[in-house]
Amino acid sequence: MHSVAHELMFSIPCVSIVLLFFAAFSGGCRQTLPRSAAQQEPVRNVATSASVVVHASSQQGEAPSPNAQRATQKGSHSSGEPNLQDVEEREGPFTFGGQGFTVVLHNKRIPGKQGNFAQALASELKSVGITLDYAPVLDIHTNPKNPVIGDRALAETADHVARLGAAIVRALQGEGIAACGKHFPGHGDTSTDSHVELPLVEHPPARLREVEFAPFRAAIEAGVATIMTAHVLVPALDEQRPASLSRAIVHDLLREELNYDGVILSDDLEMKAIAATYEVPSAAVQAIQAGCDGVLICSGHHDTQAAALEAIIHAVEEERLPLTRVNDALIRQRRAKERFLASPVASRPLAGRALRAMLGRDEHRAIADEMARFL
Repeated sequence: MHSVAHELMFSIPCVSIVLLFFAAFSGGCRQTLPRSAAQQEPVRNVATSASVVVHASSQQGEAPSPNAQRATQKGSHSSGEPNLQDVEEREGPFTFGGQGFTVVLHNKRIPGKQGNFAQALASELKSVGITLDYAPVLDIHTNPKNPVIGDRALAETADHVARLGAAIVRALQGEGIAACGKHFPGHGDTSTDSHVELPLVEHPPARLREVEFAPFRAAIEAGVATIMTAHVLVPALDEQRPASLSRAIVHDLLREELNYDGVILSDDLEMKAIAATYEVPSAAVQAIQAGCDGVLICSGHHDTQAAALEAIIHAVEEERLPLTRVNDALIRQRRAKERFLASPVASRPLAGRALRAMLGRDEHRAIADEMARFL
């Protein structure tokens, strides 16, 4: 499935708020919220800009659709804010489906090849204007019954995941692609799917710090641009709130104890782990209160996105969401943009013959072939 992300910057007295919202599209590229929601009180002076998020499938790779390419080429919208163009890799090889992109089989455990894999991936992503990749997965595959992480994980031990994850972060970001470590505080040792229900992580704090946090510490040391939270309940850290909505986990642990100074994003708030208990607009407010700098809302229901925006506006106006928290989120997002959108490549993706020459080039296919031999 393809998605288009709306980065919505809206102003209230003395403050601007920038948040990430994701709306699904198929074939077309919907880039605006309903006028009734975007132009009435209490949302004032709303400007929208679009960026593309592609959810990779398990089919053969093909170049992105013309609509998706046009969206990545827009650069910025009436707000004047530049856009991070985002991609997520899920279940299976990284592809867009048919002819074009290098198909890299889902085997990232090959010693010494993760950096080469990430560099090849980054060069192809850059060629279509992608500047943020929701990778690497830093969850440790310690539970063979885990229905959602599985072979998305890099390895079965903390040291191995930490080493490989940091290598991927450095390779992606060395090529100008912002990386995203996910899913903090760790989704590897769960037995349920957070898309369906809220998973439980029952380890004590000492075990979490020693094992689950280790890959995130390594990614932070490597300078990872963004970290995504997990929709899991960890009673040893917070008995009541899922991690994405927990200030004890997002702010106290990730921001303060692990000293992470980059952008923190929630996972999709419409996943049942959250949406079965919380209304999405309320969850958006709580995630930002907890310390997230952006929230993902991925279904494409514009009414839900508009309602989340209005809930955040009301929370600020009613002083339930401090202006300092909002300004902090805005500063971190702008810092990430300054870091990864400085290159002309970020705003001018390739097209035509130049694009075809970059996608699926021989050097990248050689890496894919070598990785396939280890399966």
